[in-house]
Amino acid sequence: MHLVAPAIVLAARWHGEHGAVVRALTERDGMRPGYLRGGRSRRIGPVIQPGNAVIAEWRARTDEQLPALIVEPVHSRAALFVQPLPAAAIEWVCALTAAALPEAQPYPALYAGLGGVLDAIEAAPTARGWASSLARYELLLLAELGFGLDLTACIVTGVVDDLGFVSPRSGGAVSRSAAAGYEERLFALPTFLRDGGAAGWAEVIAALRITGHFLARDVLTDRRAAPLAARERLVERLRQAGGPTSGRVAGQAGG
Repeated sequence: MHLVAPAIVLAARWHGEHGAVVRALTERDGMRPGYLRGGRSRRIGPVIQPGNAVIAEWRARTDEQLPALIVEPVHSRAALFVQPLPAAAIEWVCALTAAALPEAQPYPALYAGLGGVLDAIEAAPTARGWASSLARYELLLLAELGFGLDLTACIVTGVVDDLGFVSPRSGGAVSRSAAAGYEERLFALPTFLRDGGAAGWAEVIAALRITGHFLARDVLTDRRAAPLAARERLVERLRQAGGPTSGRVAGQAGG
């Protein structure tokens, strides 16, 4: 096995005295692990920080063997890690991708989406400039893994207008008329998730509440659930950054 490709570093775990096992996402060959000799060194360690863009080369004699990895830096986002919110967002979105995706399966839309989120975090002066892209990426990941939400029509009546809620059970949209009397059991549907465009801060928090529920229920289960604690801390910090009117961010409807 020999593969050379542009990649986004997702995670690095120290291995032995000097090395690291690194997971990186490529566009055509999916997420790939590899053993990087010297990964704990001061020279190479900063290169494999989550969110960095690299050219990665994997070599292995067999498909079952953990490949040896060599990385060449392309673009570093290390400077963002001195800012608590951008650092937490980058760590979360990379950890989510590493935990959720199976190895060696191509997800070109997620590769592009992850790059877009990282670019947005890097370009925006505050979280208000990138938090909505985080919610959109989580929604995309759910869809790519087969757990997509259907926000095109009401699951009760089939109407495509006046959609105001999301069912926490089915992930389908519910119209305001069909939701009458059951609003507290449903998620409020942020307009930007369905129609695109700009999003207010309360809408962003509401969107993260929805995606968090389905990620915890359908994707980050059992041994893959560890990153959820980091997400809860991130969302709470985002809620606080938006002020007292930003709304609740609990994982369940009505909670």
